[in-house]
Amino acid sequence: MTAMAKAHEPHTQVAEHGASEQHVLGLYRKHLSRGRATLAELFGCHVEHHSEGAWMTTSDGEKFLNCGGYGVFILGARHPIVLEEVQRQLATNPMGTRILLEPTAAEAAEMLCSVVPKGLERVHFSVSGAEAVETGLKLARANGFKRTVSMVNGYHGKSLGALSATAKDVYQRPFRPLIPDFAHVPFGDTDALEAELKAHPGQTAVILEPVQGEAGVILPPAGYLKQVEGLVREYGGFLILDEVQTGMGRLGEWWGADLEEITPDVLLTGKGIGGGVMPVSAAIATRKAFKPFDKDPFVHTGTFAAMPVLMAAVKGSIRALQEERLVTRAMELGTALLPRIADIAYRNIGHLVKDVRGQGLLIGVELVEPGLAGELLTELFNNGIVANHSMTGSAVVRFTPPAILTDVEVQTLLSAWDQATRDLIANSATMPGGH
Repeated sequence: MTAMAKAHEPHTQVAEHGASEQHVLGLYRKHLSRGRATLAELFGCHVEHHSEGAWMTTSDGEKFLNCGGYGVFILGARHPIVLEEVQRQLATNPMGTRILLEPTAAEAAEMLCSVVPKGLERVHFSVSGAEAVETGLKLARANGFKRTVSMVNGYHGKSLGALSATAKDVYQRPFRPLIPDFAHVPFGDTDALEAELKAHPGQTAVILEPVQGEAGVILPPAGYLKQVEGLVREYGGFLILDEVQTGMGRLGEWWGADLEEITPDVLLTGKGIGGGVMPVSAAIATRKAFKPFDKDPFVHTGTFAAMPVLMAAVKGSIRALQEERLVTRAMELGTALLPRIADIAYRNIGHLVKDVRGQGLLIGVELVEPGLAGELLTELFNNGIVANHSMTGSAVVRFTPPAILTDVEVQTLLSAWDQATRDLIANSATMPGGH
């Protein structure tokens, strides 16, 4: 055997897997985060290798149905329409000069404005959801709204301005003092919101999510969003709707705003807008709200904002959702999945379940204590399903499956969920103090 042939001879899968795991784990510990490394060990130190559609494959060949990703994968992974757009752009002009006109950004903005509530006409693209939140908050300040009200347990990101709106002590404490003049009221409580608006008429911006995802899939009372919009208009406020997680079909409509036919001053989107291929976010505003940015194009910028390759992903994402009717599919899948997930949960672990709730493909199962959520996530993983915890609702296991799930994949999810809940009981019973 020649030296070259020997160099290309495949290693055994086991040896390759073991070396890869330990090498990557060591790099995480040395250069990224010891905490993330410890978390990885709890899930068996698997190393992601390949993704396709609803599936993620590890370096040792294990396949997992990806119902996590915190809302990123509404189209699954590597959707062919998104890849087509991105690959075309990579072959021509992936990064722009930011001095000349660039058609991909203009086309992406036009497409995005065609699917948002009527009256939202101006777009500022960025990279992360937190950046979109910062854009919304800065638009409010630039328009003269010096106070901001957000919702208790809401989640808007962890950059300094976004963190000021994210009313969670564990995230805020290390970074105080934060941005001044932020107040927090209970989600769903219009009386508390009205008191804040009434005390500061014409001065207050309100930021909220249509459904609180990181709080554990908290749904508001019927009509709440419409009431919030009415109160903000009555007291001369400014409304920012954070749809970074809930938008792009996740709730079975294009936007949570569509559920109650409201139009905020600024709508924020991210996660799914990049099609599971590129990191992109955007703030889409009314002409009036966007006026401060229209006057000076350099007052709020980012080096990678609206870069052509990112804009290609936006175009591909919107095309895929439209051409494959995936917003409708998300509604159909959510309608079918929610009662079946609930039935299995109550049948197998009913004494451990506080609630099962959801809207579209954002579904949460609340357990009686946070530790159980961690155990159940592990059992799901052991049965081939990736799901998520909730950052401000730590007792909630969250499912955010893609809208491309086939009927066979739906059954795979439900069968694994059934087994995972049974395993939770079986494994807990063998531990000291088991449930």
